[in-house]
Amino acid sequence: MDNEINDLIEDIEEEFMDVMDEDELQGIVGKEIDDAVDFIDNWISPVRATATKYYRGEPFGDEEEGRSQVVSMDVRDTVQAIMPSLMRIFHGSERTVEFAPNGPEDVAAAEQATAYVNFIMNRDNDGFLVTHSAFKDALIRKVGIIKAYWDDQTKFETHELTGIDDAGLAAIAADPAAEIEVVASQPMGEPQMDPMTGAIMPPPMMHSIRVTYVHPDGRVKIEAVPPEEFLISREAKSVDEADFVAHRRIVTVSELVAMGYDQDDVEGLASAHDDMNTNVERYTRNSALTNEMNERNDPAMRKVLYVESYIRVDYDQDGIAELRKICTAGDGKKILANEPVAIAPFATFCPDPEPHDFFGMGIFEAVADIQRIKSSIMRNTLDSLAMSIHPRVAIVEGMVNVDDVMNTETGAIIRQRAAGQVQPMTMPFVGQAAFPVLQYMDELKEARTGISKASAGLDAGALQSSTASAVQATVSAAQQHIELIARIFAETGMKRLYKLILQLVTSHQDRERMVRLSNAFVPIDPRVWNTNMDVVINVGLGRGTDQERMMMLRQIGEMQKEAMQTMGQQNPLTDMGKLSNTLKAMTELAGFKDASQFWNDPAEFQPPPDADKPDINEQLIQVQIQQIQADIQKKAAELDLEMKKAQMIDDRERDKLEADLYVKAEEMKAKYGTQLNVEQIRAKLAIDREVMKAQADVIKEAAREE
Repeated sequence: MDNEINDLIEDIEEEFMDVMDEDELQGIVGKEIDDAVDFIDNWISPVRATATKYYRGEPFGDEEEGRSQVVSMDVRDTVQAIMPSLMRIFHGSERTVEFAPNGPEDVAAAEQATAYVNFIMNRDNDGFLVTHSAFKDALIRKVGIIKAYWDDQTKFETHELTGIDDAGLAAIAADPAAEIEVVASQPMGEPQMDPMTGAIMPPPMMHSIRVTYVHPDGRVKIEAVPPEEFLISREAKSVDEADFVAHRRIVTVSELVAMGYDQDDVEGLASAHDDMNTNVERYTRNSALTNEMNERNDPAMRKVLYVESYIRVDYDQDGIAELRKICTAGDGKKILANEPVAIAPFATFCPDPEPHDFFGMGIFEAVADIQRIKSSIMRNTLDSLAMSIHPRVAIVEGMVNVDDVMNTETGAIIRQRAAGQVQPMTMPFVGQAAFPVLQYMDELKEARTGISKASAGLDAGALQSSTASAVQATVSAAQQHIELIARIFAETGMKRLYKLILQLVTSHQDRERMVRLSNAFVPIDPRVWNTNMDVVINVGLGRGTDQERMMMLRQIGEMQKEAMQTMGQQNPLTDMGKLSNTLKAMTELAGFKDASQFWNDPAEFQPPPDADKPDINEQLIQVQIQQIQADIQKKAAELDLEMKKAQMIDDRERDKLEADLYVKAEEMKAKYGTQLNVEQIRAKLAIDREVMKAQADVIKEAAREE
């Protein structure tokens, strides 16, 4: 697809404008490549190869057999002392680099762009390892390079389906993202007759298919470029101002075909030898490499020199040179692609840049001579110690057994024909005089690099018996050099890297993408962003340690709360949003990257709606209802009391009547001899009493319901 677009662009350019001849363009590009290769391979790479050897502590080449060959590791020690602080600064909780809005309408987009670029670096890519490699290259080998480019990825999702009828097959085929392969088809049922025409209709078909869904999914890719693969014109001062900058590498024919180039065009470009064999830096880093690259007979795996050049050339013949991306391959530098671009995709880092020059200085240039001197002093000191422990001896030839003299075993005897035939030549140890020199060299290294034990707070001997202020001043002064390197990295390479990623996503991301930012899934559409947003740096010099900043933030928070308590939450000095920023900064400084899991954004807080207040009429109605209910309850209580009183009176009267009944019965029996049925009369009275109670209960229930 890319080749088709490039061919279309070339056809349009050739039809509507007078463009440079391809042979002429190939000659210009080839000359620039040759000149840059000569500059890098013969002037820069040898120095960087030596720096790599010093970092690894390899021998200097002047060692003598039988003498000490120890090598001081000052370059490595200094680099390893700087790296942890740099990685903490750029990959800690705070945002070292962020986008700044150009106007009020860009505030939300700038915040989202900053979070999205950090997401791309650390989630879509392994940003920690990429920056670690670039920073280490910068400290050791003058410059570290990160390349950012758009990678048109394609994801394939394959499903095997069975029992699909013709309608289902047509529906799946209508999906433009689906590629269908029919594995098998067979009729289901018997042929049927069309009732209208009488024709015999074939039975419906059932298919077994394999469906592959193609999902284009481009991403921004970042990678650390090996320093020897990076080419730049010798007069360049920066990547932006360079007339020529390129990335050369050895790739296979298969990789070129995967990039979209025609297989027939690239198969003949393979070389039998390593086209980068003149670069000593590459072989210093990996001494196992050989010049014979293409020993395999597989044509797809043969090696090709591929150079991705970004050159300023007047291709359209309008008198103004524009930046173009021209890709060449093979020893003959055949042009495979040619298209205009807006910016070269490289971000470079240098710890000690030189004004008006691209290549500055690294740690190696500052420490190499110290490592050489300390190694020499340490070797001589160890040799002196060895000579004092195992001194040389003088013997009378023929009077001593030479094998016994050469034997250094502890307690071994030396056979001699007469006494005094072996004379030890005592050598005093003179290494004590070298110790002050070693200390002086360490002080010199500290003065050059700013790296010492005090920078890590480890020099207990130097810091003891000192006030807290003096200790803090010593540590802060030592850390300022690292902060300066971090500021240079941020202002140069990291700033450009953020701009590159912003330019890539706004130019190539053609659909909305759902990503997880600040503990929430957010739709990201860079097409609506302002591509001219500035990049600001948050790395400051002398801003104190984390403990000091935490204390200061705590004091700021207390003052903000005091201001809101005194003047109210809405006041001219501060508000809840600024207090929230202080709390989030304290949380991030404590090491928690996602402060949203601890603090909400006051701007997003929505208080619950106030309950509807009843009007005065409703309140009066409620009061009247309560009064009526109280009256009903009172009347029910009074009625219940009256009923109880009536029941008590009735019970008393019935008890009196029952007593009188027994008296009358006895009188009649005594007077007339007649026996009354007292129990029958009592049962009837009891029934009347129960009837009366039931009537009372009904009356009470009716009153309660009312």
